[in-house]
Amino acid sequence: MLKLKIPPAVVAIFFASLMWIMDNFFHFHGTDFRISWWVSVFCFAAGGMIGVVGLIQFYRKSTSINPHKPDSASSLVDSGIYRFSRNPMYLALLLILISYGIYLGNMLAILILPLFVLYMNYFQIIPEEKVLHKKFGEEFEKYRSKVHRWI
Repeated sequence: MLKLKIPPAVVAIFFASLMWIMDNFFHFHGTDFRISWWVSVFCFAAGGMIGVVGLIQFYRKSTSINPHKPDSASSLVDSGIYRFSRNPMYLALLLILISYGIYLGNMLAILILPLFVLYMNYFQIIPEEKVLHKKFGEEFEKYRSKVHRWI
């Protein structure tokens, strides 16, 4: 059973809001906009593509994409982008948040990102992995031993 029932996209929006607050109330800018804009666009595009590819892999395997019901997964997705990350959809959210932080150019806003990773690990990923271990056993453990949680 998952610890919380907050959808990961809502969590990402919450952290983006925190980043916006940091940018608007604590002006600690330190990047050159001309360079950071391109890096921001690249991170956003990479995050979007990784997220879409992750979703497509789930649809191809005809398994659930509901992050609150990992026990409804009909198969373990370990091919395609899942050969490089066990959580590409969460990685996509992180890249989009990184993109936003770079766009803001506020280093304090970017420092919030490790909290997003910690939150997702503790409240979303670890509980999901416990369910997947129960459901797929040795197959999941073998996969987990080969592929990193994020990248």
